[in-house]
Amino acid sequence: MSSVLSSLRTRPAWLSPKVARTEILAGLVVALALIPEAISFSIIAGVDPSIGLFASFTMAVVISVVGGRAAMISAATGAIALVVAPLAREHGLGYLVATVILGGLIQIVLGSLGVAKLMRFVPRSVMVGFVNALAILIFLAQVPELIDVPWPVYPLFAAGLGIMILFPKLTRVIPAPLVSIVALTALTIAAGISVPTVGDKGALPSSLPVPGVPDVPFTFDTLKLIAPFALAFALVGLMESLMTAKLVDDITDTHSNKTREAIGQGIANVVTGIFGGMGGCAMIGQTMINVRTAGARTRLSTFLAGTFLMILCIVFGPVVSDIPMAALVAVMVLVAFGTFDRHSVAPATLKRMPAGEITVMVITVAVVVATSNLAIGVVVGTITAMVIFTRRVAHLVEVSPLVDPGGRQVVYTVTGELFFASSNDLVYQFDYANDPDTVIIDLSAAHIWDASTVAALDAITTKYEGRGKTVEIVGLNADSARRHGTLSGELAGSH
Repeated sequence: MSSVLSSLRTRPAWLSPKVARTEILAGLVVALALIPEAISFSIIAGVDPSIGLFASFTMAVVISVVGGRAAMISAATGAIALVVAPLAREHGLGYLVATVILGGLIQIVLGSLGVAKLMRFVPRSVMVGFVNALAILIFLAQVPELIDVPWPVYPLFAAGLGIMILFPKLTRVIPAPLVSIVALTALTIAAGISVPTVGDKGALPSSLPVPGVPDVPFTFDTLKLIAPFALAFALVGLMESLMTAKLVDDITDTHSNKTREAIGQGIANVVTGIFGGMGGCAMIGQTMINVRTAGARTRLSTFLAGTFLMILCIVFGPVVSDIPMAALVAVMVLVAFGTFDRHSVAPATLKRMPAGEITVMVITVAVVVATSNLAIGVVVGTITAMVIFTRRVAHLVEVSPLVDPGGRQVVYTVTGELFFASSNDLVYQFDYANDPDTVIIDLSAAHIWDASTVAALDAITTKYEGRGKTVEIVGLNADSARRHGTLSGELAGSH
């Protein structure tokens, strides 16, 4: 009896009727939003729309089981489409599928090697820039849908925004985006309003994907061709997925297993490739719909997003094709505004924020928007943050000489973190010609971090010994003493 009660207490959260309802409706909203985006990304990649839809289906279903971040949505994405587009355009679908499978295997290896732990080196200023750039990209992606379109698009778009803003004031039982999509679709069909629809993006598949082997020669030449694309695919996918996982962690105040997520992304891409999909990674826009707008928190919503996607395409294809794009654009625009961190650009915040932090945030946003690649922006932003941090720490090193009253010796007290950026100028902080015969370098308030510092200390010692003076280095902590003892005298010619 006690074991039964224990199992009931530990049952999955989605078995609760209230939670299940939220997850089911969230999955449906995400599925509806996924369809036009998957089709658009297929066009970017230069493949049939069904390839992107199949990828979104398999990615969402598989990652819901093997991923490390509950409620996160993975599917075909623009970032992945841009990576594989040249290969698909020049060599065909078979090579694209082979690249997806190899890229997934690389992600599994990188995940197993602990690449997810590198996320701790991404500063908060980069994360804020990433989120703001994401919001801008989501918004910019909707702009073409509002240019050179029939005039009814604009009132439909405004009505969609109005419903999603006002409906939650009445009830939150049903997600406002779902209400907006259903209402606007019913209105356009009933009134015979002619506006761009989901069906205009491309034909929806009429059957489930089937597994198969890539139609490529299994030779070294093939591997040599697809390997660079597969590596780029793996790195971009992991970067975007891990950043999204971190963002959802912050929103939900929960912790996710980033290593499991990295490996899970690889498994999902291998399965997606086997089923003929174009591959993918975490979708930040759809994840925001799922987590922030619809309130989903479990794996059920992710699983159902993929499942509903195929059901909608295969069973309800004609109805889904009639959904006005204005309704989905309204959803994504609201997501963009909800994603943007307005507090980060408030005058009061900017006034208190260090200039370096603002610089990193702006550079991250600028690079992401300029390249339309979140991964490149994060890498550039992180490198910029590291350079700024290195310069800041390097300037905190001080060297203070104190000559004893008898003039027989001088004690140099060194304070700060000693590494390549701060120790390169260390050699110029000593008065070799005029110092007494005995020189003591006190490192009690310093720490040796690398070989560059040991080389600098060796150079200082050599300069004094060349003038017949003795040098004694004191105050080393255990780690510094071990590093100095191992490397001192072994770095000749390095300075």
